[in-house]
Amino acid sequence: MQPTVLVVEDEPDIVALLRDFLSVAGFGVATAGDADAALLVLDAHPVDCVLLDVMLPGGSGFDLCRRIREQSEVPLLFLTARGDDSDKLRGLGLGADDYIVKSATPAEVVARVKAVLRRTPGHGDRGAPSALRFGELAIDLAAHEVALADRPVRMTAREFELLRVFAAHPRQVLGRDQLFELLWGSWGDRSAVSVYVRKLREKLEADPARPRLLVTVWGVGYRFDPPGTR
Repeated sequence: MQPTVLVVEDEPDIVALLRDFLSVAGFGVATAGDADAALLVLDAHPVDCVLLDVMLPGGSGFDLCRRIREQSEVPLLFLTARGDDSDKLRGLGLGADDYIVKSATPAEVVARVKAVLRRTPGHGDRGAPSALRFGELAIDLAAHEVALADRPVRMTAREFELLRVFAAHPRQVLGRDQLFELLWGSWGDRSAVSVYVRKLREKLEADPARPRLLVTVWGVGYRFDPPGTR
């Protein structure tokens, strides 16, 4: 069964980024924009983990954490722009399992969600897909290994994460800004996306100059076009 993360956040852009990256990692995602909506979700659906902002419309994430802890021991992580030590101590004192400042990349957030779940009996990476195959391309998500026509393809960690994102969204156009924010966060040189797409093409395409697997959609971004999906 796919583990589900409830994201309690009122900024749509942050929700979209987290949803994309958690989905790539094999999680189901539920969302809520305020404390009341979050409690309704928790009452109505089984949730394996909660990602919770401190500053919410009409109330405080600290107050919501206290209300959740009155009825549940569900793993809970704060994800907030408030990075003061006093806020961290308050959040952890209320029963949160981790406290993440929003300068963290989405990849780090997912890693820390997984770490919390591994420490929680009965959770961990259960239900997450362990391998994907697209024709001759095989991607082992657990081992971080890639093979093409049964031959291993060596990849850096960043190359593998970019390929993982594409593989989770076959035939879907992904914008350069979207890819950058998923893998690098909000700051840095966004030309890195083009550089790493080129690296993937050199390793996976029969003719990198005429790509058929990682296609450029001019003016928009890139699309993963594996065999059998065209």
